[in-house]
Amino acid sequence: MIETPSFADPAPRNLCTDCGVSRMKDPSACGTACQFIKPTYPLAETQTHGRSAMSSGDEVFFGVTQKMYRAALKNPRQDAQWTGLTTRLAERLLETGTVDAVLCMVPDPDDRWKPQPALITQAVDMAQARGMRMGYAPLLALLEPAIAAGHTRIAVIGIPCQIYALRALEAKLGFERIYVIGTPCSDNTTTANFHDFLGRLTDQPDTVTYLEFKANYHVELRFTDGTIRNIPFLQLPLSDLPRDFFPLTCKTCVDYTNRLSDITVGYMAGMGDQWVIVRNDRGAEMLAGLGNEVSLTAPSSKGNRTSSVKGFLENTKLAAGGLPLRRMPNWLRPIMGVLMPLLGPKGLEFAKARLDMKAVETILHLRREEPAKMKNMVPDHVWNLAAKYGLTRSDDEK
Repeated sequence: MIETPSFADPAPRNLCTDCGVSRMKDPSACGTACQFIKPTYPLAETQTHGRSAMSSGDEVFFGVTQKMYRAALKNPRQDAQWTGLTTRLAERLLETGTVDAVLCMVPDPDDRWKPQPALITQAVDMAQARGMRMGYAPLLALLEPAIAAGHTRIAVIGIPCQIYALRALEAKLGFERIYVIGTPCSDNTTTANFHDFLGRLTDQPDTVTYLEFKANYHVELRFTDGTIRNIPFLQLPLSDLPRDFFPLTCKTCVDYTNRLSDITVGYMAGMGDQWVIVRNDRGAEMLAGLGNEVSLTAPSSKGNRTSSVKGFLENTKLAAGGLPLRRMPNWLRPIMGVLMPLLGPKGLEFAKARLDMKAVETILHLRREEPAKMKNMVPDHVWNLAAKYGLTRSDDEK
C-alpha cells in the first residue's frame, strides 16, 4: 500500500529545502532541527553512531565509517537508478517485518521527475520508489501520519538535509526503531529548473527516462526508444544556467555524504558500481539482510584531485563575486572530455575531490550571500577540507 497524504503549506523560511518539518504540527521545531541554522555534527554523530568522525583518514571526508564498499545487486532491478540497492534495502526490511512502513519518494502522477512523499507498507510497492527524482518535497511531514497510523518501526530514505532534521527530532517522535538509508546529495534544484536543464541537453526532453552523473565524467541519458547517450561533463551547459538555478541552500550544503544515516548509498566512489558506507550496526544489519544478493568489493582510489579542486576554487570565486566564469575554449572541450576519464581522479579520490569542491563552494557563496551565518552554519569538517586550499576562518567567523 502507498499513501501520499496532503500536508499543510510550508512556513516561510530563509535557507529552506522544505524537508517537511515546517509543515508539521509544531513548525517552530525548525529552530532546533534545521541543518542551515547551527548544525552540531560531532554531537549528532555521537548520538547516532556512538562516536563522532575521526580527525584523520577517510572519515575526515566521509564521516563515521564502519565499513565501505563498492556494491551492486547481482540481479539489477528494472527502472532503478543503478541496480536498485537503495530501494531493495528498504524492500527487505518490509519483507522481513523489521519495519512497518517506509518513508520515501515516489514520482508525482503528473510528472515522473517530481518527487512525492509516500508512506509504503507493502514490500512489493517499493518498486514504485525506484529511480531518481529532482526537486524538493516535504518527506518529514510523513512522520506524523506514520505515528497516527500506529507504525512503531519505520525506515526513512532521505537526503542529508532531511536526515539531519530527522535525527534532531528522533528522540521526541516515540518510534520504537528507525532505520535510515541515506543518499548523498548532488545539488538539488526545483523540478521546473530540472526540466529546463533537460531541454538544454536534448531536443526531446519529454522522452528522457533516466539521467545520471557518473564517476567516469559523463552524464548518461536514456530515452523511451531504448537509446542511450553519454555526455562528457565538459560538454554540459552548466555555465549557461541562470545564477539561481541552484539555490543558496544547495550551494552551501555542509553534508554531501549524509553523515547521519545508518547506511549511505551513492555513486561517487563506485567507479561504475554503487558506493556504500556502513556507518553503524543498524546499517550493517540492513546490508547483511540482503545476504548474497549483493556483490561487495573494496573501493579503490587513483589520481590526484588537487589541480581539479584549485581550478574549481578559482571559478567559484568568480561565480560568488558575480563575475563571468573562465570558460574552456570549445575546441579543447572534446579533447579534455576524452582525457578526463583517463587522467582525472577516480574512486575515493574522485569522491574526495567532489567533497573538497563542495567545502570550497559552501564557504565562498555563504561569505558572499550570508556572512552573518558563517560562524554558526559551517561546521569544522567543512573548514578542515577547505584549509588545504587556503580557505580559513576569519576572526568574525570563529
